[in-house]
Amino acid sequence: MSKHALVLFAHGARAASWAAPFERLRELTQARMPDVRVSLAFLELMTPSLPELAAELVADGVAHITVVPVFLGQGGHVLRDLPLMVEQLRIDHPQTSIAVVEAAGENAAVLNALSDYCVASLSAHAAPD
Repeated sequence: MSKHALVLFAHGARAASWAAPFERLRELTQARMPDVRVSLAFLELMTPSLPELAAELVADGVAHITVVPVFLGQGGHVLRDLPLMVEQLRIDHPQTSIAVVEAAGENAAVLNALSDYCVASLSAHAAPD
């Protein structure tokens, strides 16, 4: 097993169906990196939580965890809650390297992909002139 893991960190919701696109993202990402464990973790309302998943990964021998906040913007959860959670994880698992990258919605490539989708949606549904 790889010593690296990628964690897609999302908010969570009461409706289980809300997680479907995140699971598809996890599956697509896992397919591109078969030697890296790709998992989902949630801030609230769904499991596993980031601390639960991190403990499981560490127990499985993972030495490096990269967390990708799958949020469109950097609100309080990304700016305040996540750093506090990661700080505690680093205390709880000092032997493990834990990195956090920018929120997905702050990344230029992600924004360009969303813009492409928006432009294509208008082209697909625009009334003829």
